[in-house]
Amino acid sequence: MHWLENRIPPPFVGIIFAVLMLWVAWAIPSLDYAAMRVIVAAVLAVAGLGVIASAILEFRRASTTVDPRFPSKASTLVQSGIFNRSRNPMYLGLTLILTAWALYLANLLALVLAALFVVYLNRFQIAPEERALQERFGAAYEEYKARVGRWL
Repeated sequence: MHWLENRIPPPFVGIIFAVLMLWVAWAIPSLDYAAMRVIVAAVLAVAGLGVIASAILEFRRASTTVDPRFPSKASTLVQSGIFNRSRNPMYLGLTLILTAWALYLANLLALVLAALFVVYLNRFQIAPEERALQERFGAAYEEYKARVGRWL
């Protein structure tokens, strides 16, 4: 399934998973597991948006591409700001938003779909990005990988 690698921009994959989560929530009875779920969902969603915004600002400051479909076009290995804590903060942010959506929908299967989003990203987005960044930045990327986790 190499044809899926770096084909679909992760925000679109996130939207697809969000729609699947909504469909699952409608199709299968709700599992209302906490009265505070809406507040927790809102906090997670805002945190996810903040993480994404911070990552985009770091990319803009470094004048490098934000488009994840073409990692070989990266002009700079960004290691500052939020990238000092996560190699993939934009994907972390999307995952927080999808987790918030699952909590809001109060559906356990929707939460499973958020986890499957992570599996998809690891296989079809992050792994090919890492290969391209390794080729482009060599030892600097190796050092960065050793210091900063893929997600956190």
